[in-house]
Amino acid sequence: MKITKSKQIFNRLSKSIPGGVNSPVRAFKSVVSNPIIIDSGKGTTINDIDDNSYLDFVGSWGPLILGHAHPSVIKEVKKTAKKGTSFGASTLLEAELAEMIVDALKSVELVRFVNSGTEATMSAIRLARAYSNKKIIVKFEGCYHGHSDLFLSKSGSGVAELDEPNSAGILDKTISSTITIPFNDSNAVKKVFKEFGSRIAAVIVEPIAGNMGVVLPEDGYLKTLRKVTSNYNSLLIFDEVITGFRVNFGGAQTVYNITPDITCLGKIIGGGFPVGAFGGKREIMEMLAPLGPVYQAGTLSGNPVAMSAGLATLKILSNKNIYTKLESKGAYLSEKLKEVFANSDVPLQIPRCGSMFSLFFNSKTISKWDNISDVDFNKGNIRWFENAKLNASYNCLDRHLESGNGDQIALIWEGNNPESDKTYTYKELLSEVSKFANVLKTYNIKKGD
Repeated sequence: MKITKSKQIFNRLSKSIPGGVNSPVRAFKSVVSNPIIIDSGKGTTINDIDDNSYLDFVGSWGPLILGHAHPSVIKEVKKTAKKGTSFGASTLLEAELAEMIVDALKSVELVRFVNSGTEATMSAIRLARAYSNKKIIVKFEGCYHGHSDLFLSKSGSGVAELDEPNSAGILDKTISSTITIPFNDSNAVKKVFKEFGSRIAAVIVEPIAGNMGVVLPEDGYLKTLRKVTSNYNSLLIFDEVITGFRVNFGGAQTVYNITPDITCLGKIIGGGFPVGAFGGKREIMEMLAPLGPVYQAGTLSGNPVAMSAGLATLKILSNKNIYTKLESKGAYLSEKLKEVFANSDVPLQIPRCGSMFSLFFNSKTISKWDNISDVDFNKGNIRWFENAKLNASYNCLDRHLESGNGDQIALIWEGNNPESDKTYTYKELLSEVSKFANVLKTYNIKKGD
């Protein structure tokens, strides 16, 4: 695959932008590959500057559930942009999108728009601390809630110890009231609350972990979080920046029938434009300025162009048949992949919820971060697999996580495009499975080798 122009542009980017990227994952370092420079996208396909085409399983890391340049979204964006791109004042579009979110999520009575998922989670924590009049925040290994200072920490040497920084520039004082414990470990939750419960303001969690690869909550785990936080008068915050309107129109909280106190959103609700939001019970949200003492503001919050893109996207997704199709295609692809790898010596499991799934090259059950960190780096890991795909000229753009462990998440997108059928067909999905099989054949990896 020729990427001459991509290399040239990346070198140019590196002269004026740190590392040549504006988000570390785009550097492709976890797969030891040169970044590709994207030129365009339409439906399920994107094209790089060297005229290579890719069937896109990334969707801009989540926002583009309708595919690239969906006609309905583009139409509304153009219509709005012609009226003006920003006013620093409220618009009707904010009301319309807010109403759709409130109607979709039973836990949300009021919602506040911001500009990113990081802003949403950061603001939700401030609000939770003010409402509860407590300080400690509990989070989980492998879950990602943005790059705010208070989240860039790792667990101490003991299960119930306060955190240590995991990034330069983070003050110990900033994370002195943060505790990180293993995901899917109900006993760890109970232990932390037994020791610190009277001081815990909130628990924040991805109801379906996505950043470390898709890790599903074990049976009863989210119910334990809801019960324990309620018993100690602490808040439960669901970070649904990834899962909101992704696994269900009502998010993961609808799938698992759990009502959090605060929900954080992003990605899909902006239809491909920068956006974030957090919402919850009226009595909590009314603590925000100008009604209450919790300050939060943003020049571009509720930007009309972003609101129009998000509104157009949610209107299409409100047709619940889309999620039925996504479930069907996700199940089809994952089962076909399992069939291919069943004939090899490469261990594979595929945790999945709807169209959101991961490939884990590990024979152990994946339930928490420690399981993922045990992935075999010498053979059955994603770096080996990505290099194998490249050597087999396998042009499929997959997710390259910068976790240091090379885990992968692949997402399927539903186009629902009335003007042109740009959705993934079963034929396309089967074609991708065949390419996976060819990679294994290229490296002659079979059972018994």
